[in-house]
Amino acid sequence: MANIKSQIKRNRQTEVRRVRNRAVRTELKTRVKNALQAAEAGENAPEAAAIAMSRIDRAANRGVLHRNTAARRKARLQKRVNASQG
Repeated sequence: MANIKSQIKRNRQTEVRRVRNRAVRTELKTRVKNALQAAEAGENAPEAAAIAMSRIDRAANRGVLHRNTAARRKARLQKRVNASQG
């Protein structure tokens, strides 16, 4: 346990951020999974993909994901949705 005041505060801040980031990542995975399942089933794939891409963008804007990682994930998701469509 830290005994320096500033480090105690940093530990609190880190824990708050960790929990927040974990929630964002979990929802992101769920939305991507839903989009892929919708694409395979052939129902509402574009809408589900749009929601997932919105979550990816939001995670990148919040700093949870790097912007290049977000772009790569969006490209791969769109590629899979397009492949299932046509």
